[in-house]
This record gives sequence, structure tokens and C-alpha cells, in this order.
Amino acid sequence: MQVGVPMIGAVLRGMDLVALGNYSGNATKAGSDATMAIVAREGSGIVKGDLSTLKGKKIAASFGTINHLYILATLEKAGLKPDDVTLVNTPPPDMTVALLAKGIDAFSGWDPWPIVAGKDVPGAVEIIRGGDVISYIGFNVALRPWVQANGETIEKFLAAVSEADQWMRKNPKLAAQVATRWIPGLKQEVAEAAMQFNIQQADRRLSANNYRALWSAEDRLSRLGILKSTFDVNAHIEPKHILKVMKDRPELFADLPPIPETAAITPGYVFKP
Repeated sequence: MQVGVPMIGAVLRGMDLVALGNYSGNATKAGSDATMAIVAREGSGIVKGDLSTLKGKKIAASFGTINHLYILATLEKAGLKPDDVTLVNTPPPDMTVALLAKGIDAFSGWDPWPIVAGKDVPGAVEIIRGGDVISYIGFNVALRPWVQANGETIEKFLAAVSEADQWMRKNPKLAAQVATRWIPGLKQEVAEAAMQFNIQQADRRLSANNYRALWSAEDRLSRLGILKSTFDVNAHIEPKHILKVMKDRPELFADLPPIPETAAITPGYVFKP
């Protein structure tokens, strides 16, 4: 399956998940959040480019997801604490409605919702987009016993989705058209606008940057008191299958920037914070 931040909670609750590759992330750099944005309503008092103006505001986020992590990191970047704002647990599809109804001052969300809000909420302002505030977490994961018994299948799967990723990177408008078929109500122009950001994170490879992404998410959530415990990321990432695909099928990644030598890994790699 594909999962991001909720993987952390699942592992801490005893699910023995193993990350096998990225479905959304970036192996070439530490920060990767182009698909994330904070959008404010007109008259909220939040100023574009001035994150300190988030203080005292009511902000929607989906607790336990990447958009929750993004607002927490953005507040930290602004020198604010979570208690300096009122965070409201809200599903992404409801964020635009809440903004329109002035039930919130702003929301933290992933595409297409920030783009939808920009079109559907009069006066809505994108306060920040991306900015490498966080490293996006999005892994292909499976239960450990299945991983141990299905290496060949995993490699076929990772090669197939890597080929699909490359097709999306090369054909963003067609990829957007596909998206409109499975996201109810998604308009073509919104999908195309979102796809320009999505393809920046369509990198199935694993590197030290992805280990750090998972570790830094745990570290932030732990420091803020949201997590009571953490786990060793080395125990829940298995890179050997995607590394084999990267070696055997380099053409699937030829259009991507090369992974820096300082971040490149080999089977048996051990991440140290």
C-alpha cells in the first residue's frame, strides 16, 4: 500500500511495516514539499510571506497526516509553537468549505485543495507553497513477512510504478486527465495546475534523504510532545529491492537529477542522525 505520516502511528502501535520505495518524495534533496501549501481567507490578517502573522489564527489540518506535519514545521520556521494557533482537525475536502464559511482563517493542505480554494474562495491567498519546510513522506509499504517472501514480485511492482512515474513526469497533462477520472469533481484545469507540483515529487528511488525524512518527522512530532515514543527508521526501510531496480533499469530514472554521492546508499545502509 501507499502511506505517509500515518505509517509512523501504525508502526508505533505494533504494525510491522517495511518501506520499499517512494510514491511521493525526493531522493535528491532533504526538503521536498512542492505539493503542500497554506491558504488563508480574505480578511484573516495573515500576510503572504510573513509567517509570523499565523499567530493567534484558527488553522485547519488533518491530524496525523502530512499536512499536519507541514503546518507544525511552518510554525516552527516562523518561531511559533503549536499553542500559538488553534489547530482544527479537518478532512481535506472540507477545508475549502470551512474557509468559504469563515469557520477557519487558513488551512494547511496538499494539492488539489489549495488550488481549488484559490478558484472557489473569493480573495483566498496562498500564504506559502512548498519551501522545503519538510521532507515529504510517502512510501510503498508492506508487512515484513510478505516482503521477506516476495522479493521478485516487489521488484516487478517497483519497476512498473517507476515506469508509470516517468510517464507522468513526461506527460503531465495526460496524467492530470487520468486524475479527473478517479477524484470526483476534479476539474481538468485544477488537475493540470496540481500536476506541475506533483511530478516534482514523483521519484520512486530511495536515498539517505528519505531515511532522514522519516526520522525528522518522528523527531519533530516527538519534540512537540505529539509522539510519546519513536522507532529506528533503519528497522522499517528495506532499500535493496528499489536499489536493484535502479541498477537494472536505469532508463526509468534517466530524466531525474542524479542522487548526490553524499546521499547515495547501498544494500545494508544504516542511517545515523
